[in-house]
Amino acid sequence: MAAALSLLGRAAAVVSGAQRLLRACGVGSAEKSFSRGISTDERPKRPLSAYFRFLVENRPVFKQKNPEMNNKELVKKLAGVWRELPASQKQVYEEATKTDWQRYGKEVAAYKAQLTPAQAAALKEERSKLLAKRRSLKLKRELTVLGKPKKPRNAFNIFVSEKFKASEGISPTAKMKHLYDTWYKLSSSQKQPYQQLAEDDKIRYENEMKPWEAKMVQLGREDLVRFKKRKPKKKTAETAKKAEPVKASSREKKVKLKLKKSEE
Repeated sequence: MAAALSLLGRAAAVVSGAQRLLRACGVGSAEKSFSRGISTDERPKRPLSAYFRFLVENRPVFKQKNPEMNNKELVKKLAGVWRELPASQKQVYEEATKTDWQRYGKEVAAYKAQLTPAQAAALKEERSKLLAKRRSLKLKRELTVLGKPKKPRNAFNIFVSEKFKASEGISPTAKMKHLYDTWYKLSSSQKQPYQQLAEDDKIRYENEMKPWEAKMVQLGREDLVRFKKRKPKKKTAETAKKAEPVKASSREKKVKLKLKKSEE
């Protein structure tokens, strides 16, 4: 199940990239999305990069010459042509993109000027969410490249992976609902084997994470380590003054105790 979900995630990413490319090439239509009354269709469109501009311009010609090619093969062929293109020919597309960016800057300024304060705030919030999502995806891809161990599965996830194919239901959602209901009807003794497997998976995860994190420290990527060493806090003048009476009182107690012992 975990492997299947991973494959579905990668497939979704590929489909999403293909859809963006097809929209840039004039194939299909972009979905309309709205954020508090602001339509994305009203916003100025970001200019295409020099490479995508080349694809849009040359795709019809290559498609006509190679009708047997599907979109993936066509893009791969065009990418190869772009790599071999002389710098002087690439510059034509780069200059066009530069001009488009200048136009885009003016259009964005005019667009933002006509927004209400509420719309401007909504636009800023949407932008922040989009950037956060991009950062999250970028980090996820980076961790995959760095070979970070897979997180441990809980007992329910292990149960699902074992029973998913044979479970009742036509759609994946229906299957999951059936498994969810089945899991919560199981007795403690029936859940115990899955809970034991989950505990074993936690041990596996910890054993794999220790050398991986040690490697990340060597690579200078302490930001990826779970438990970072905290630097001792420097004592300020104020905290030092507060500590002095405490130290003094403890010394006085010790002195009094010694005197009492000597008197005895």
